Amino acid sequence: MAEQASYLNDKDVKDFTKDIQQFNLGPLWEAIPEVMNKNPEPHAQAYLWSGELMEKKLMEAAEIFTPERGGERRAIYFQNPGLTYRKPWGQVSTTQTLYAAVQLLLPGEEAPSHRHSQSALRFITEGEGAYTIVQGERIFMEEGDFLITPKNLWHGHGHLGEKPMIWMDALDIPTIYSIGGTFFEPYEDGLQQPNVPDNFSEKRYRGGMVRPVGDDKFDVAPLANYKWDRTTAAIEGLMEFDPDPNHGFAIEYINPSTGKSANPTMGTRMQYLPDGFHTNALRHTHSTIYHAFKGSGYTVINGVRFDWKAGDYFVVPNWAWYEHKTFEDSYLFSVNDIPIMDRFELEKVENYEINHGHQKITSEFKSVFR
Repeated sequence: MAEQASYLNDKDVKDFTKDIQQFNLGPLWEAIPEVMNKNPEPHAQAYLWSGELMEKKLMEAAEIFTPERGGERRAIYFQNPGLTYRKPWGQVSTTQTLYAAVQLLLPGEEAPSHRHSQSALRFITEGEGAYTIVQGERIFMEEGDFLITPKNLWHGHGHLGEKPMIWMDALDIPTIYSIGGTFFEPYEDGLQQPNVPDNFSEKRYRGGMVRPVGDDKFDVAPLANYKWDRTTAAIEGLMEFDPDPNHGFAIEYINPSTGKSANPTMGTRMQYLPDGFHTNALRHTHSTIYHAFKGSGYTVINGVRFDWKAGDYFVVPNWAWYEHKTFEDSYLFSVNDIPIMDRFELEKVENYEINHGHQKITSEFKSVFR
């Protein structure tokens, strides 16, 4: 932050500042050091939530929040500790632009359909037998699947299986809220019923990037579910080549009809980091929310070491130096706000050029629950 000019402490300046504030006017000479930083200074903090904590609290929630009580969703979100200044619910933000949560659906339960102006996505972390229904298409979900629900599409969930189903949600709630574009509408008849065959879009795009004729202008969710086996097959193809020094073996989920990000406001990636792999540090304008799907390791964020294992979630704020090191073969799923930054032409990336690309560890993050 720019240093405050010495004249701001002069009595006449302070008196004038106080005078105009009574008319709901603001002194730019005081505000500009905070709002016009030389580099991004995010309010969001690097943080980690353990998978054990999230599962424990979800199961406790299942005893309290049942379908009979009329709840919309049994979901617990990741509240960034640096973004709690708006009451009563903080900023409902995991980063300054993104929201993430974990959601639990038990066998036999239904979550009613609704639609909203926020775009959503899901990454399935545990269970089978549940489905989401989007615009009349019932899509069955399995571990490792990635699903999208772009804005303003009807969507709800049901569970026909026998074991609890848990998944990660991510939405652009903070972005849409901050620009005043929030709309929400419940579906009148509860859970929408199917009007096309189950897994319709998955079957149509079975050829992967081979696009069905007629879909050249289909830019909203032509493929609703990206299956885990196809994701791993794509990564295995990359493993015939050298890994990227910053990202290992990483792929991006895209819209197969347009070639753009699978979700218009959120980028999503899966990266495979072999046992002992150590990425070079970098920083960028976009922020990232990670889920450690498989494996274990640690991530250094601005000199602080965050140890993670399968099931954990952690946040890398925008413009923070970070690097990953694994203890075993690992898969990291991540959500970012690159599409938002690209819209405003703000995306910038820098590589860490000191100490062969690796930061000095100055401290370790201590989780509330390990």
